[in-house]
Amino acid sequence: MTEEENEDRLKAIGNRIKELRIRAGYSSIETFANDHNLSRRNYWRLESGGDFKMSTLLRIVEIHNISMETFFKGVQ
Repeated sequence: MTEEENEDRLKAIGNRIKELRIRAGYSSIETFANDHNLSRRNYWRLESGGDFKMSTLLRIVEIHNISMETFFKGVQ
């Protein structure tokens, strides 16, 4: 996988995280992060396609009460 492909996949994951936040009724990254005891800055980086640890992804799917399979559905 090239660096560009890796960046594209991280951006797609970030878009999915943003989509889940909005579906949960949060228009604000700050409010979502505060309500779920997450660092606002780090959460913003997730939605922006930044690299992160697997434990962070596990926390996100736990917050949204979804499976990993559901999370990745439609993510290319």
